[in-house]
This record gives sequence, C-alpha cells and structure tokens, in this order.
Amino acid sequence: MPPPPHRPGVLAWQVFRGSDAIRQGLVSEHQLRSSAWLRLRHDVYADARLDRDHALACRAAALRLPPEAVIAGPSAAYLHGVEHAASFVDDVHVLVPRAMRLGPQRGLRVHSTGPYRQPAGAGGGPYPTLRTAAEGGGTAVPATAGGDTAVPAPAGGRDVAVVPPGGGLRTALRTPADGPGIAVRPVPAGLRVADLRTAGVPVSSDPTSAAWETAVWLEPLRAVGIVDSLLRQGLTSRAALADVAARNADRPGGRRARWVFGLADPGARSPAESELRVRLVLAGLPRPAVRHPVRVAAGLVVHADLAWSAYRVAVARDGRHAEAGDGHLDRIARLVGAGWLVLPVTGRRLRHDFPGVLREARAALGARGWRP
Repeated sequence: MPPPPHRPGVLAWQVFRGSDAIRQGLVSEHQLRSSAWLRLRHDVYADARLDRDHALACRAAALRLPPEAVIAGPSAAYLHGVEHAASFVDDVHVLVPRAMRLGPQRGLRVHSTGPYRQPAGAGGGPYPTLRTAAEGGGTAVPATAGGDTAVPAPAGGRDVAVVPPGGGLRTALRTPADGPGIAVRPVPAGLRVADLRTAGVPVSSDPTSAAWETAVWLEPLRAVGIVDSLLRQGLTSRAALADVAARNADRPGGRRARWVFGLADPGARSPAESELRVRLVLAGLPRPAVRHPVRVAAGLVVHADLAWSAYRVAVARDGRHAEAGDGHLDRIARLVGAGWLVLPVTGRRLRHDFPGVLREARAALGARGWRP
C-alpha cells in the first residue's frame, strides 16, 4: 500500500535531494514514495504539483551538477522564455570546464568549454568581460553590459558583473583569484533549513550565447526556429548575433552558426513557420519575406506569412495566426483579390507532404516569371 502523502512546508513547490531531506528529518525514505513527490532522477525529487516542463528538468539536473556547470543552448533558451526550445523529456544541455570530467547522467547532454579569456581590445565597462569557447563550437557567455551590478567576490577574488539574461533571471559569476569564472546558483528565498540544497533558477548562458550554442549543437531546422524566437522576443538582436559570430569565427562550428544566423528572421511567429521558410530556402527557392505587408482593397493592409513580393506569390500558414478583425480565409481572399497567388499550407501538409508543397510553390513562382 502506498504511503499517505506528507509534504512539509519547507519542501512545498521545491526540487531537492532526497538524501538531504531524509537527513534533516523532513521526510522518510518511505514517504518519498508517496504521491506528494515526483522522482526526477537519482536522489532528486520534486513537489508533484510542479509543472512537468523543461524548467523542472533543468532544476533537477542542476542539483547534481558542479557549481561550474552552466545550463546552455536550447535549455538556456527555454529558461529565457522560448517554450518550444525543449520539453520535459528532452536532454538538458550543460557547459562544463574542459578540465572537468562529468560522468554520464540520464537526460543530460554535456559540452566542454575552454578557459575564460579576455579578448584583445575588449572592455569599455567597469568589469571584465568573460568569454568561453565551446568544444564543437565556441561560445561567449555572459559579457558585462551597461546597467550590470557587482557582487562581492570571495576573499582574495574580485568583483564581476551580475548579468540579467532576461525574464527576471540573473546569472551571477564570481572569479576567484586563482581560477576561471564560476557560476553561482541563487539561494531560494525563504529556505529555512540551511543545508537543504534546493534548486532555484539554474545559472544559464545569456540569450545571445544560447543562440550561438543552439546553432552549433542542433540540426538547422530546429535551431533556426529557436533563434527566430530569441530575436522576436527581443532577447537578442541581429547585431549581437553578428558580434558573437565574428568573435567565434575561427572556432569549430563558426561557419555553421553564421549560416544559421543568416537564415533567422524575427518576424516568424511559430516554429512551424520557421521550419517551412527554411525548408523552402534549402530546397532552392528564393528567400521569402516574413510578414510582408500588402495593401488591398479600401486601403486595408494585410500581412502575408511568407511572400515573394516580386512575383506576388504568398504562402499562408493554417489559421492559427488570424489578423485582428480579419480571419485567415478572409485574409487569403483579400490577397487573391489584390492579384496574389496564395498557397495555404497546414501543419499536416508540412509534416507529411512537403514535396507537394514545394511543387506547388515552384509552379506558382514559375507561372509568375521566376526561373531557377
């Protein structure tokens, strides 16, 4: 018979090490098997009421990681607000110093970083800029920026900036006198048991670094969708992406990252729309404009999801993004009335009949004068 649920207040809504909770006398090993708790990985438990999303997976992974480890790539993008970047069942991507040997863990994707270094000519702010290069693709994590505040360093160390990556998260770095930058995890507010290790928000790469890591580590269709969302939400910018690409141009993965960044567009409103755009381009079609404004009857302006304006050909994604006061079918009708050829594409066709979508797009463009 399962034990009755028992949830001490200090563990409510928390992720914690089971061994710590047992040692503190908060729960017994038998009580941890009750429906009050969700076992996430070895010796890591969570309040079963927490949402089962990638943030929970990151919090669980953080409890078994060394303090030098940083949540990175698509996992960091999720923590910054890109919900489609990863799911509860996806691996958590982390960066660790190259000299550190981290044993394999289920649900963890480990990437190595090189030593922190000060690039020639860097600076301009009150605190040093820290960079790292990732094995399989260099990365820059987190650089100081205007408005950063300092945190006291350990004895013998020096102050560095606290970088707000966005969405209210903060990444603290400290630099001991004899070592590289170390990620410092925040202590959850209101914790009443001093040595009970609970996970707050894990330390993560800043959004621009997360974009770089994602571009290097993931396959392009998925990577572009994540970078699109980081741009659309204002978490990074084309200028910031160009800067990180230039600084890491000679790193492994540098050309790949620049290529992914070149395909990205902040106008895309869904990962499916990003995927469709990239697949059309990779198939050899001209690059379409995203959210192209078209003036139709009575001076009304509607936006084509993807458009080749020189040929007056547009692609309309399925209807989830209807314009305010103008439904999906009405929008298509207005574009057709203005002389456009419009190709409706549903999610099902994108998944199961992309060759048919491509044939139709080629034919429509060819009918309007495009030649490969």
